[in-house]
Amino acid sequence: MKKRTPVSAIMTQNVITLNHSDDLLTAEKLFTKYHIRHIPVIKGGETIGMLSYTDLLRISFADSIEDEDSNVDTIVYNMFSIEQVMAKNLVSVPSTSTIKEVAEILSKREFHALPVIDDNVLVGIVTTTDLINYLLKQY
Repeated sequence: MKKRTPVSAIMTQNVITLNHSDDLLTAEKLFTKYHIRHIPVIKGGETIGMLSYTDLLRISFADSIEDEDSNVDTIVYNMFSIEQVMAKNLVSVPSTSTIKEVAEILSKREFHALPVIDDNVLVGIVTTTDLINYLLKQY
């Protein structure tokens, strides 16, 4: 296993993002369409937060499959903004961080994704799944 491999080797580079003014229904559609669980939130070119699918589940019945229940989701989603629901105390890493450094951050914190930011520009996202897949390839 290479000890100094940068996170840029395993991060997702084409990141799906949300604008802070988007609504939560838009967020749910992106989670479903792209089969992802974390979306960075952008305001004026700056990454201001991270919305996770779990954040939506906390405020709604987003995991319901009944058509009637989707009406309930829409009502609940209209009660909150993305900025009210997203994680605001953002921890990010530069693309030069090592995979080991990222693993240490994620293992000590209560979140499962980190935005990768170089010179205040979002260049990627790395998740615990990315780390697990990297480790699996080592064996």
